[in-house]
Amino acid sequence: MLYFSKLRIILIISISLFFILISFNNLFSSDKRYIDKKINLGLDLQGGSYLLLEIDNSPVIEQKLQNTATLFRTFFKDKNIRIGNLKITNKKILFSVESQFKQNVIEEFNNENSEINPYYPRFKSHQFDIKDLGDTLELSFSQQGLVKLKTSSQDQALEIVRRRIDEIGTNEPNILKRGNDRVLVELPGLDNPERIKSLLGKTANLTFRFVSNDNQDSFGVEKLKYENNIDEDFVSKRIILSGDNLLDAQPRMNNQTNETVVSFTLDRVGAKRFGKATSTNIGRQLAIILDGKIISAPVIRDTIASGNGQISGGFTFQSATDLALLLRSGALPAPLNIIEERTVGPDLGQDSINAGMIALIIGFSLVIIFIFVKYKIFGLITNITLIINLLILLGILTLFEATLTLPGIAGIILTVGMAVDANVLIFERIKEELKNEKNNIIAFDSGYTKSRTAILDANITTLLAAIILFFMGSGPIKGFSVTLGVGIFTTLFSVYFIARLLTSIYVSKNKNKEVSI
Repeated sequence: MLYFSKLRIILIISISLFFILISFNNLFSSDKRYIDKKINLGLDLQGGSYLLLEIDNSPVIEQKLQNTATLFRTFFKDKNIRIGNLKITNKKILFSVESQFKQNVIEEFNNENSEINPYYPRFKSHQFDIKDLGDTLELSFSQQGLVKLKTSSQDQALEIVRRRIDEIGTNEPNILKRGNDRVLVELPGLDNPERIKSLLGKTANLTFRFVSNDNQDSFGVEKLKYENNIDEDFVSKRIILSGDNLLDAQPRMNNQTNETVVSFTLDRVGAKRFGKATSTNIGRQLAIILDGKIISAPVIRDTIASGNGQISGGFTFQSATDLALLLRSGALPAPLNIIEERTVGPDLGQDSINAGMIALIIGFSLVIIFIFVKYKIFGLITNITLIINLLILLGILTLFEATLTLPGIAGIILTVGMAVDANVLIFERIKEELKNEKNNIIAFDSGYTKSRTAILDANITTLLAAIILFFMGSGPIKGFSVTLGVGIFTTLFSVYFIARLLTSIYVSKNKNKEVSI
C-alpha cells in the first residue's frame, strides 16, 4: 500500500539528508569540510600526464639464461657429464656435450619431472625448448616460458612503479597493465611530468664495486663512465653489495662539507658484508654505481661496520631526494621505455568540466520541463525526486572518494534518463488503473506495484552491463560504469521510497477528490 510508517519515513529522510550533506562537502575548501572526503577529478577533468611504458625484457632474458647456464652446468657436472663450448647468443644457450651423453641431456630437459631446476619444476613444459643442431645443442625459452617471464617482469615493474609514484604523493594515480609488457600510468593534476619521466625511466640498479685497474682481477674488470659522461674508471665485476641490501635511503646535509648526500642503511646481511669488505680494503676506492654509471668512488678510510653510509656526488637537494626515492622503492626488473606520452593541461580539463556541466544542465532542464508539462503536480514530485537522486549519487561518490571523469559525467546524465523512464512507466500505469478504479489510493498503489517488474528488469539488465564494463574495461570506461551502477541503486531508492512517499502524501490528502495525472 501507499501507507508509510513513521519509522520508515524517518529512515528515508535520514538517509537522504545524510548523503545530501555529504555531497555538499565538495563545495567547501579542505579546511572547512566537515569530513575529509571529496570527489576527485580524473585526468581528463583536472589535467595531468598520461604515460605508456614498455618493458625492455632483453636484460631479464639474458640474466635468466646466464643463471640457467650456471645451474645446469653444475647439475650435469654432478652427474659426470661435461658441458663444453657454452655460450649465450641471440637469447639462446649453445653448448656441446659428448655424443654418448647427448640423448641423456635432451631427455633431462624434455622430462616434465626433471630435477634439473628446483625453482622451475616441469622444466620442458613451462620454461625451455632444446634442439639438437648436430655438434651443438641449443636451449631457448619456450613460448610459454617467455610469457611467464614477461608476466613476472610486468608484475614486478607495476609494483615498483606504484611505489615510486606513491613516494611522490601524486593524488589518485591510475597504474594498469597493458598486454604482457606494458604499463599505463595516468597522473591527474601532475604539475611536473619531467620529474616523473626521469624517475620512471631509471632502472635504479645500485651496486658497490671496487675500482680496479688490474686486468688480472679474477672476476674481470670493465670500464664505466661517471655521471658527467667524461671521466671513467675500471671497476671490478665483483659486486660487493647491491640495492637489495638497502633498508632505507634519505637525503641529508653533510655538516662537515655542507653538501647534500644520500644517507643509507643496510640490512643485517649487507652490513656484515660491507664491514668485511671495508676492513680488508682500506685505502681502495669503492665505486657506487647506478644503472651502469659511477655516481662516486670514495676512498675507504676506515672499517664501516655500522651498516650506515653516505653516497655523495654533487647532488642538489632535489636530485638527492629522487635518488633516495629510487633506492627505497627498489630496482626495476628491466628498463622502461616511454612509448606514448600525453599531457592534458588544466585549461583543457576545465573546458571538459564546463562542457560536461553544460550538457548535464541542458539535459536536466529539458527533462524537468517535459515532466512538469506532462504530469503537472506529479511531474513536480518527479523533478524534486530527480534532484534528490543526483545529490544522493554525488554523496555516495564523495563518501568513497571516487574519481570523476568525463565518461563518469555521461553516466550521471544516463542515470537521470533511467530515473525519468521509471517514473514515466509508473505514471502511465497509474493512468490505466484510474480508468477502472475509483479509489485513488488503490489505483496509485496498483500502478506502483504492477510497474515494478518492468522497472526492475530494465535496471537489472543495465546494472549487469555496468558490472561487465567495470571488470572488462579500464580507466574512463570504469568511471562510466561506476557512476551508472551507483546511479541505478539511487534511482530505485528515489523512485520507490522518496517519490512514492511524496505521492502518497499528496494522494492521501486528496483521496476524496478527483486526481488527474
